[in-house]
Amino acid sequence: MGTTTEATVNQPEVEAPPEGASHSTPRYSRRLSDKILIAFHHACDQGDFEVAEQLLHVLEMMLTRRPLTPDGTRRRNMESLVAAHERLWHLRHVETKDL
Repeated sequence: MGTTTEATVNQPEVEAPPEGASHSTPRYSRRLSDKILIAFHHACDQGDFEVAEQLLHVLEMMLTRRPLTPDGTRRRNMESLVAAHERLWHLRHVETKDL
């Protein structure tokens, strides 16, 4: 009916804090860039290419600005960004095989 999806989308993915840790600061299980990439793929699956393109622009901005902390995942992040651009291009340029 869609109510499960709406409830799931509005709630962040939060891990339980380790034992003895403060309950005031939640630990998120995914980086924001990962969530945006997931939303991009969801938009592609739904055929909403305009939203997918906007999400790619946001993701690109996040990945190309100066990193706050060097974590060594820049190359993998950029490969994911390139793959996402390729997916959107292929979805927009579907060739008909019977022509």
